Amino acid sequence: MTNIILFGPPGAGKGTQAERIRDNYNFLHISTGDVFRYNIKNETELGKRAKSFIDRGELVPDDVTIKMLAGEIDKADDKNGIIFDGFPRTKAQANALDDVLNEQNEKIDALVSLEVDDKILMERLKERGKTSGRKDDADENVIKNRIQVYYTETEIVKEHYKQQRKLYHVDGVGSIQDITKRLNNVIDQLI
Repeated sequence: MTNIILFGPPGAGKGTQAERIRDNYNFLHISTGDVFRYNIKNETELGKRAKSFIDRGELVPDDVTIKMLAGEIDKADDKNGIIFDGFPRTKAQANALDDVLNEQNEKIDALVSLEVDDKILMERLKERGKTSGRKDDADENVIKNRIQVYYTETEIVKEHYKQQRKLYHVDGVGSIQDITKRLNNVIDQLI
C-alpha cells in the first residue's frame, strides 16, 4: 500500500485534490473533518468524547483523534493506499500516525505539500466563503489567522517528513486539472 499525506495551508486545495487521488488510484481518503462528523453524528463513544471538547471550543485531544483514524485505516484492505487529508497537524500527531501505521506494518511514503502564495489562498478562501456558507472562510481576519496558525503550528510537520526524505513539493496554483497532473507525477513515482 502507498500512504500519502496531502498537506498545505487552508485553501491550498487539499480536499479537492484528495478526492481526485482517491478516484484515480483507488485510495482510501481519510479526512479528519469527515471522520469527526461521522463519529459525532453516529454518537460513537469517540464521537461523544470529541463533541464534548468541540462544544467547549477546545481542540480534540490527539489520543481521541488517533483512535478515530486508526479505525478508518482498518478500512483500507481493498485499497491501493491511503490519502490523509488534514492530518497530521502537529509533530506529536505525525509521531502517533507513524506508530499506528507501524503496528500494521505500514508507513507514510510521502508528505506532498501543495505550495500556494498567501494572496491566492486569501482569494480562494474568500470565494469559498461566498459559495460554501463556511463562516471561517467569510471573515478576512479569521482567514489570516488560520493561515498564520498553519505557519506557526502546523508547517513543522513538513520538517518531520523532510528528515525522513519523504517531503515533496507541488505547485498548487493553476487549474484543478493542472495541479492534479503535478500530483499524479509525484504519486506515479511512489507506487
